[in-house]
Amino acid sequence: MSSPKNRILETASDLFANQGYNSTGINQIIAEASVAKASFYQHFKSKEDLCVAFLDARHTYWFNELQNFTKGKEDTESKVISSFDFLIYMNQKENFRGCSFLNILSEIPNDNVKILRPIQQHKKDLRVFFNSIIEDEIVSDHIYLLFESCIIESKMFKSNELIEKSKIIINNLIH
Repeated sequence: MSSPKNRILETASDLFANQGYNSTGINQIIAEASVAKASFYQHFKSKEDLCVAFLDARHTYWFNELQNFTKGKEDTESKVISSFDFLIYMNQKENFRGCSFLNILSEIPNDNVKILRPIQQHKKDLRVFFNSIIEDEIVSDHIYLLFESCIIESKMFKSNELIEKSKIIINNLIH
């Protein structure tokens, strides 16, 4: 069995994905993680701190998966296309749950900088990822925006159709 901290994070991850951040209470997390209230507060001062830890862990996991998925691709087009294939993989693996960062962003107040910071950093890092593959900054940003829109569209329609169409668009953009 995993540590109480890991059980809390895993439980929060499932609950945030299935019912949203705002609809998930600390007591529910404690109960479903099978931890004592004291254990929760030993690791996290608040639900907000738990959310930041969740986003940090999700960021690391997500980028490790993306890097593994695109590893070994030699040319620009293959790297970019494989990143869109990664979206298809994640949709299948997580049943079209969408972007954890955007999902939580839609639930927090605009002035919640504590949670906003890791969300912004995740998106900045994704933009840097595409900038590291594609030299032309305009094309790179275009592909980043296409990627982001694919995340939203695939969640909304529970379909990978636009991701597949985006791979054709990418071919036209890069050549």
